[in-house]
Amino acid sequence: MEEQWKARHAGSFGGVAADYDAARPSYPAEAVAWLAGEPPRDVLDLGAGTGKLTQLLVAAGHRVTAADPSTGMLEQLHRRLPGVVTVVGAAESLPLPDASFDVITVAQAWHWVDEAVAPLECARLLRPGGRLALVWNERDESVEWVRAVWQPLNRDGGTGMSLLRDGWQREVTARAPFGPVQEQVFRHEQTLSRAAILRLVGSRSSVAVLEPPARATLLAEVTAVLDDHPDTRGRDDLVLPYETRCYRWTRA
Repeated sequence: MEEQWKARHAGSFGGVAADYDAARPSYPAEAVAWLAGEPPRDVLDLGAGTGKLTQLLVAAGHRVTAADPSTGMLEQLHRRLPGVVTVVGAAESLPLPDASFDVITVAQAWHWVDEAVAPLECARLLRPGGRLALVWNERDESVEWVRAVWQPLNRDGGTGMSLLRDGWQREVTARAPFGPVQEQVFRHEQTLSRAAILRLVGSRSSVAVLEPPARATLLAEVTAVLDDHPDTRGRDDLVLPYETRCYRWTRA
């Protein structure tokens, strides 16, 4: 049942690719540098989506290949980055040769992979001494209005890193030839209009899989919070704070 749930939710992003591209946050430059290292390197951006991280890796001077299972997401990426090579494929099996990359990055996507298989596939694709680097933008829900706006979504049981099992970092090292994990957290923020916040909410997998009436009801509930909360009422531009959580492993 869990795998069916994951597959349904992970497969929902193609239908909301435009909202995802327009409203999801980017990543702080210092986080990108920590994840990928000094350029130029051969980087596979795995689960690249619409290219939020891909664009920053290219701008930093890396040679980047982008892979994603969703053709809809890759179409958005291609509009942004027409020169980037794209591959349709998932983290468990990619049509790429062994030892092709110095770095594999995965942004906002490791919680969708098969944690028993994906580390082995990443190790296959990395050169010795290469790096697996994962990142998530996690909303800072210690800010009261942020917690209130996202409360209707959190009833679904969580998103992002909350879907990972306890000890997931150790599983990467245990299942494939990687050294111990290194971790770093960076602060980040995103300025959004009210309309963009609704697009951001709509880009969540838990919302994307809803039938239209249920989706409309949830978005109306979020709109009511934005209308009524003292920190958001009457304001069009809002600053959404994040903690950008980064993890990296070195291949033996």
